[in-house]
Amino acid sequence: MKWPSPRAGLVVGAVFLGLFIVVPFIGLHVPWVLPGTLDIVNSTGTLEVLALCFMFAGIAVGYDMMFGYTGLMSLGPVLYFAVGTYVFDIALTHWEWPLFPSLLLTFGVSLILAVVLGAIALRVHGIAFAMVTLAFAQAFYFLVESNPHNLTGGDTGLSLSYSRLPSILSGAVSNTRNLYWIALAFLVVAYLIVWLVTESVTGHVFVAIRENELRLDVLGVRPYRFKMVSFVVSSLIATGGGIVYILVIGTAVPSVVASTTVTLSILIMVVLGGAGTRWGAVVGAMVYIYLQQYLDKVGAEPSFTRLPAVLRVPLSEPQFLLGALFVLFVFFAPGGIASLVLRRRLSRASAATLLSVFKKS
Repeated sequence: MKWPSPRAGLVVGAVFLGLFIVVPFIGLHVPWVLPGTLDIVNSTGTLEVLALCFMFAGIAVGYDMMFGYTGLMSLGPVLYFAVGTYVFDIALTHWEWPLFPSLLLTFGVSLILAVVLGAIALRVHGIAFAMVTLAFAQAFYFLVESNPHNLTGGDTGLSLSYSRLPSILSGAVSNTRNLYWIALAFLVVAYLIVWLVTESVTGHVFVAIRENELRLDVLGVRPYRFKMVSFVVSSLIATGGGIVYILVIGTAVPSVVASTTVTLSILIMVVLGGAGTRWGAVVGAMVYIYLQQYLDKVGAEPSFTRLPAVLRVPLSEPQFLLGALFVLFVFFAPGGIASLVLRRRLSRASAATLLSVFKKS
């Protein structure tokens, strides 16, 4: 059974893109649905949460190319996310560089790191590869936490200076919609990059590596080069996500942007949506971030203090609820959200086949 046709997917994607573009102009009051502090569609809190959804969705689709298509379970995408956040922040705040040189420096550092560390990590396979990437990520975490030369701010974090940025990115409340659109643009660019790569001959080789890497060796194809491409492109997308994050949030803290919990969250997003589907990773990331932010809002609801302990205690622990929901989802939809769509299409196809058989008989 095939996935929805490219034309149908393009139409659905265009509809959602158009809807998200006009969200900042919608001032509807929607109680108990929106994750922001106010139940208004275009409030600052709601737009900021949606921007985070777009940002992580872009990172997730990049990670899906490496994990879902190529079969590389890296535990180090947080390293490149943190590089995007800190290098960009340091260039603007400490060195007072203009925007575009700061962007070039950030992506240049990320590219060099991805090539060098990828060349080392891709010499091993399976769990060893995951552990090597995790070790690099942990090393970078301790580096930024140690606050070398007072550049990163250590545990107190590093706030972004907006003085060298254009006025439309100044981080003020009035510019929240501009940052929202930038996060949406990042998701679109990340998705297009992944789509172009995975739909090309290179993408087909990615899938072949995931299915049987030894067979490619026998056929004379060198998987190492293709795995390097997947690793580097995914890492650069994560770096772009880090840049968007610091623009939207304005502060970089090691426990938030460099901790391996970020990697685990990205992995959960991809699994939740459906690995190897692209759009599944996008949906999984947006659902995950929405639930994370919404459950935080629910847990802080004052009226819940009057509930019985059996309800009050779980509601006051948003991460517990999020974990429980994920476990239930894995049990009942192990292939992620994308598998639910495929299952529905299969049931429809089976019903149509049975109907045609009955008509013939």
